[in-house]
Amino acid sequence: MRMISMSLCFAVAAALAVPASAEENTLSEAEKKAGWTLLFDGETKEGWRNYKKDSISDGWVVKDGALVRAEQGAGDIITEGEYGNFELSLEYKISPEGNSGIMFLVTEEADRPWQTGPEIQVQDNEDGHDPQKAGWLYQLYKPRTNPETGEPLDATRPVGEWNHIQLRVTESGCEINVNGIRYSQFKIGSDDWNRRVAQSKFSKFEGFGKADKGHICLQDHGDEVAYRNIMVRELEPDGTAPEPIDGTLALKPVLAYPDLEWADWEPLDDRGRPEAFRSIVLTHAGDDSGRVFVAEQRGRIYVFENSRDVKESKVFIDLEDRVTYQDKQNEEGFLGLAFHPRYEDNGEFFVYYTTSKKPNTSVISRFRVDPADANRADPDSEEVIMEIEQPFWNHNGGTIEFGPDGYLYVGLGDGGSANDPYDNAQNLGTLLGSILRIDVDRKENGKNYAIPEDNPFTDSEDKRPEIYAYGLRNVWRLGFDRETGHLWAADVGQNLWEEINIVTNGGNYGWNRREGMHPFGREGADASDDLIDPIWEYDHQVGKSITGGVVYRGKKLPELYGKYVYADYVSGKIWALKYDEENEEVVSNEAIPSPKMPIVSFGEDAEGEIYFLMVTPNGKSVYTFEKE
Repeated sequence: MRMISMSLCFAVAAALAVPASAEENTLSEAEKKAGWTLLFDGETKEGWRNYKKDSISDGWVVKDGALVRAEQGAGDIITEGEYGNFELSLEYKISPEGNSGIMFLVTEEADRPWQTGPEIQVQDNEDGHDPQKAGWLYQLYKPRTNPETGEPLDATRPVGEWNHIQLRVTESGCEINVNGIRYSQFKIGSDDWNRRVAQSKFSKFEGFGKADKGHICLQDHGDEVAYRNIMVRELEPDGTAPEPIDGTLALKPVLAYPDLEWADWEPLDDRGRPEAFRSIVLTHAGDDSGRVFVAEQRGRIYVFENSRDVKESKVFIDLEDRVTYQDKQNEEGFLGLAFHPRYEDNGEFFVYYTTSKKPNTSVISRFRVDPADANRADPDSEEVIMEIEQPFWNHNGGTIEFGPDGYLYVGLGDGGSANDPYDNAQNLGTLLGSILRIDVDRKENGKNYAIPEDNPFTDSEDKRPEIYAYGLRNVWRLGFDRETGHLWAADVGQNLWEEINIVTNGGNYGWNRREGMHPFGREGADASDDLIDPIWEYDHQVGKSITGGVVYRGKKLPELYGKYVYADYVSGKIWALKYDEENEEVVSNEAIPSPKMPIVSFGEDAEGEIYFLMVTPNGKSVYTFEKE
């Protein structure tokens, strides 16, 4: 038996005796709808028993809302149920120098659980003694190397703080995330898996990792460890999870302009290779002209009559020579278009694009319509409003919208790569990871724009006064509710969560301290008044890349009125979210049936009718909804 000093015992008690909040060990309505069930209720040990036993020992206790391995001889415990294709989510808190483990696919055919079930290591990474660190799949998979340290990535928080483990196990693949950071992806039974098992201590156990389903096991390794918020859900073999919906709307997607041809567009490039039509923005000029404008990601804006029977479009402006776009870097290109609220009088419109003149640089510019032709803009009228450099090619954001206050709002990404490596979204000294708000009708301090007086950070030299809100990863898209004036923004997640926010002046939306409603990374933060959580989130087994939409205020589809319509680019699903802003709660989230449709953007016409856009090889890329 290892001897433990009295000082260490006191440290253990302090580390584990933190009261749980009232919200711990409960499921939200969204989690219930998404198929999650609790494995621990925070009050009893029901649902658990010792390995090869009918009951659970007194060495495991419930303390402060956590299931705690508290005494010697507690023994390994397993769930009553068995799971095959599933996802597990839990939090752990380890004692100083402590060690434990989380096993899965455990059967009771062997002497010890680890002889059949792979183990995720749990330990104090600072003072623990095992070279296998927390979050590693023991002797099999460890996280990628941190380029700054040359050591494997470590996203764990220290003794005394809770750490989150998310494990997905399916026939199609498995994944481990620690505090929202992806640690490993693997496939049980693959050649790579078999090779690694053959080189490990598990090679001598014929049944290791072979079960189609098995128990989840919490290990007794002789040290105190606490677990809470233990939940599981069963998945389809391909990893699909139940949709968090309250019903299905009797609507269907249809081509909005089935006979429309794009002027001067060909489905092949100059070398004869297929080139898809990448519609990215649909909007109107607000000039009662009955026209619709569609921007294509390579740099053209098209204009045409807003009629279902329309056949011809015209090129409003061609900026392909100024825009950079490659399919391998498809978050660049022409990304934003907004017409001035007084466009009918001044002919001004604004664009957002990544420029071909400088690497990783986005440009916001003003253009003007040709006075002699309302369907053609003057390409020589460009006035650069702002240039925004970033370290990587991805996470460019790109939505620009005029608010009801007449100011231009700009959605920016955090600068790219993954996990926000330069902490841009929490740095008010950079524009990245923010929503900007600027006055394009005035110029001051040598810039082609001015700062609204009520912007939140105008009184500090080390904070950028253009920033309206921050703590955002990659807003795609943002838009104003034309009835309430409220600003909605969908923020694309990292590894686990997609989110929808209602944005307010000066708000910090948490990234990269939080992803959705959850702490993220080593510096992860619990919910607080300083960090605004989204009004809605969904996880990556439902969809992996949110496409923000609009609050519908049209007349054709009353069943959508007042609902926020949005989609997921990867899963191809479409939803309508009803939110009670007065009581700050989601009333419903309903599905809109569709085949898998990778929607890249939504738009509105002058009457508030809704459209959505896709990338297609034949140019048939603008859709709307009609009653089923």
